[in-house]
Amino acid sequence: MSQQLLIDSISYGGAGIGRLDGKVVFVPFTIPGERVVVRIVRQKKNFAEAELLEVVEPSPIRQVPKCAVFGRCGGCAYQHVDYSTQLAWKTSQVAELLERVGRISQPPVLPALASPNAWAFRNRIRVHTSRGSTGFYSKHGHQIVDVENCAIASPEVNAQLRRLREAPPVSGETSLAAKRDSRFFEQTNDGAAEILVGLVEGSVGEGGGTLIDAYCGAGFFGHRLSPKFERVLGIECHEGAVAKARREAHANEHYICGDVSAHLGSALREADRARTCVLLDPPAAGVVARVTDLLVAMPVQQLIYVSCDPATLARDVGALVRGGYRLERVTPVDMFPQTADIEVVAELSGGA
Repeated sequence: MSQQLLIDSISYGGAGIGRLDGKVVFVPFTIPGERVVVRIVRQKKNFAEAELLEVVEPSPIRQVPKCAVFGRCGGCAYQHVDYSTQLAWKTSQVAELLERVGRISQPPVLPALASPNAWAFRNRIRVHTSRGSTGFYSKHGHQIVDVENCAIASPEVNAQLRRLREAPPVSGETSLAAKRDSRFFEQTNDGAAEILVGLVEGSVGEGGGTLIDAYCGAGFFGHRLSPKFERVLGIECHEGAVAKARREAHANEHYICGDVSAHLGSALREADRARTCVLLDPPAAGVVARVTDLLVAMPVQQLIYVSCDPATLARDVGALVRGGYRLERVTPVDMFPQTADIEVVAELSGGA
């Protein structure tokens, strides 16, 4: 059954928010101020999710999407608005999460930094093939939306997609990637990744003392920042990544293979914490409570938190601020234009 509602705001995740009988309804591909017709596809206790059927009263900022399958493909969320609007939405979403989840009043969130390329930036994608179709999963469900060319993938990746589509179809999942120097380089947007590492590099200033690079991967940040510090200690649980970090390490870099929560305590006790910067770059789930507990119990001069999930960042930064750290600034970096994903760098100072 279709129903009409007014969209009044945008949520983190990209869906517009409306209300039916007082219940919050999330509707992808909509803009605040629009009146739309929707079909409820999922009912939850406190909210519902809906599929957009028709835009009755479109927003004046609505634009024609670049991709023919936008709205059916589950990848992009924002092709219906211009790039400056996307950046403004992402900035406000980070601030709202820090206030609501982190319980931080008036968080110091700076405007989101734009990707050098808003299109054709992805150096890898993952596609699915079934029953003669190759593409991405739909927004609601696991139906495959057939895709001939991905507007946000690089030309090299799209060339691989064309070759895959021309070959005899083989059901399953296929990763397509531009040639990389390292299989442990996890950023999918080279230009925005350079902005990200430059932002972190600028945040540490002149450095000095010790850098504890937690969740260090193959040493992406550690290698770049090592000239600024007397000592770099990286902690990472992936054996292959640690082996590569060790092979390419400078003389002042040391890498430990193991869980951050198991090794961070001894690293903090051994360091001069008044001259120590801790860099956290965890997976989307964020850090476990033991990590924030250790950092609160043994505060360091500076803490930089890099996150691909602003909701878990807000949770963890909130705990650190309540534990005595000061949130200096938060900078969103748009690693994924046209999508709802956001990369964030938070800078905190401690009492060490």
